[in-house]
This record gives sequence, C-alpha cells and structure tokens, in this order.
Amino acid sequence: MTNPHKVGFVIGALIGGWHVLWALLVLIGWAQPIIDFIFWAHMIEPIYRIKAFDSKAAVTLIAVTAAIGYVSGFIGAFIWNRLHRRSADCAKTG
Repeated sequence: MTNPHKVGFVIGALIGGWHVLWALLVLIGWAQPIIDFIFWAHMIEPIYRIKAFDSKAAVTLIAVTAAIGYVSGFIGAFIWNRLHRRSADCAKTG
C-alpha cells in the first residue's frame, strides 16, 4: 500500500523544487535565454518576455505549485491504493 501523504510530499517537493529553479533563473537573468531556446526548439516564435524578479510572485508560485503537487500526489496515491485493493480482492475471489 502506498502512503498518500508521502507521495503527495514527494510530488509537491518535485514540482515546487522545479519552480524554485525557475525563480532562481529569473533572479540571475538566465530565464529569458532559456525560454527563448525552448520555444525555438519547439518551433514556436517566442513572444513572451520575462519580467524582473518579484519575490512575492516567486513565493506564491512555489507555494501554489507545491500545494497542487501535494494534492495531486495524494489523490493519485489514494486512487492507486483503491484500485490495487480491488484488484487484490478480485484475485482472491477469482
């Protein structure tokens, strides 16, 4: 059985951590060249410009994405456990 809280924490940490990296890229001025490269590689004309670093926006971004990651991981693990339990019950009665 999978622990939904642990899975939620791991997914939340991964997604939140990814956005910490993004905020750091904005802070040091590397975000624009990276996003331009990503758009170029996907054959998309880059129309977006990265704004100046805003600590309040960065904290909000990280907190919201980490929370969404936690909830998504928790729900995913909960569903996994329910489906796994049902398949195990079917195997016993089959």
